[in-house]
Amino acid sequence: MQREHMADLIAFIAVADEGSFTRAAAKLDSSQSALSHTIRRLEARLGVRLLARTTRSVAPTEAGERLLASLRPAMEEIGLSLASISELRERPAGTIRLTTTEQAAHELLWPSLKPFLERYPDINVEVSVDSGLSDIVADRFDAGIRLGESVARDMIAVCIGPEMRLVPVASPAYLARQGRPETPHDLAAHQCINLRFRTRGNLYAWEFEKDGRALNVRVDGQLTFNSMPMILRAALDGTGIAIMMESYSRPYVERGELVPLLEDWCQPFPGYHLYYPSRRQSSAAFRLLVDALRWRG
Repeated sequence: MQREHMADLIAFIAVADEGSFTRAAAKLDSSQSALSHTIRRLEARLGVRLLARTTRSVAPTEAGERLLASLRPAMEEIGLSLASISELRERPAGTIRLTTTEQAAHELLWPSLKPFLERYPDINVEVSVDSGLSDIVADRFDAGIRLGESVARDMIAVCIGPEMRLVPVASPAYLARQGRPETPHDLAAHQCINLRFRTRGNLYAWEFEKDGRALNVRVDGQLTFNSMPMILRAALDGTGIAIMMESYSRPYVERGELVPLLEDWCQPFPGYHLYYPSRRQSSAAFRLLVDALRWRG
């Protein structure tokens, strides 16, 4: 295969993955016009249309999908081979792509990542913050960070944080006006701040458990957000009761700005885990990062 043919195929994969000539050009450090010319040249050489173009999007045709199905495993194999060669260097190197939630990024990933990068200057880490459950294989991530109960069974999961609790909280001003709920059923008489999941679109049903009895409560109130920082702001301003991770609300509880509620109904559950495909051939850089993040509490 000639060198320019390989470059054409790499360009095609980039456009298909990004769904945009503009984003693919930025990724390849090329111009949009040059990239468009490359794809037209590849299609002319093969005699088939590989990409369907509209004014808003770019997507593979049936022929393009068939080509991608062959190219991606081959390119991944090449990448793994190059990674294994790079391990022969004196210092570990490479790029690791992670997807994580906002809270896990702030509370667990960054405190470990900062000293890790200082120790291994040839390792690069790309972090995508996303509240949804990404398909790390399809989206080309090396690993993801999510709550343990959300990790698929066919993944290798490594615990990177302590157990967690979801606890309702409210400001002292709100409780002075409306009183304090004694059981989850009492929440029906309160203004509660709802959370709408960004990916699934449904409202979160507040989960409680006591003496082995599980209870899910659909709460009601004037406010619904899909952003935890906004839910926190509303709770601090006394507009209602919110439920959030205990670690997230702890600084405000310690300062007396929020009061925890129904704590005897709030049981711990497995915390954040790093997960990745069981068939993944781990590089030295990836193994070092896994070890740096591993929870030892």
